[in-house]
Amino acid sequence: MGVVRPAGPLPARVYWVRRVVVLGIPLLLVALVVWLVAGRGSATGPTDAAPEDTPSSQPETPVAPAADDEKDTDDPSGVPPDCTPEVLALAIAATAESFPEGTSPTFTVSITNTGSQPCVVDAGDTQREIVITSGVDRVWSSKDCPVAGNESRALLLTGGAADESTLAWNRVRSAQGCPADQPTPGAGTYSAAFTLAGATATPVVFGLG
Repeated sequence: MGVVRPAGPLPARVYWVRRVVVLGIPLLLVALVVWLVAGRGSATGPTDAAPEDTPSSQPETPVAPAADDEKDTDDPSGVPPDCTPEVLALAIAATAESFPEGTSPTFTVSITNTGSQPCVVDAGDTQREIVITSGVDRVWSSKDCPVAGNESRALLLTGGAADESTLAWNRVRSAQGCPADQPTPGAGTYSAAFTLAGATATPVVFGLG
């Protein structure tokens, strides 16, 4: 089909320009509509999913130190336990084989912790006992008439440590309750025994003149 040449009083170029304008405007409108539709569809399309929030780091809860199962004491406060009879070694010795009339017999008593760990023992007059006998006759006991102020004497003994003290007997007889007017022991052979916290020392024999 041949191209229709414009006919009219004006030059042909003028008619060609008019044709291009008439045909070009609808094409531009169609292109604009297509661009708008495509752009809106892209704007309303699915968006990228927002990244999930990363959980904030929580401060670690301080962990209490584990209990020490190898402590030397049973008390959690750290106070050493009482000495048991198994670790206590007691000894009593007279300062002379015989004491003349008018002289008070004196004795050295010692308490030793034979264990490896420290322990506590009360060596006061109400806890320890020194008993003097003559045969089956109970002559005197340190518990019968305790001296005021000496009722309690707490000792902390480390492993292998010893405590030593001296005791004098005034050569009088005593009984429970500390009754007065007890008879005076006579000359003869006597024995002194020492006990404390379930432990016992080997008795010592001495004489009175």
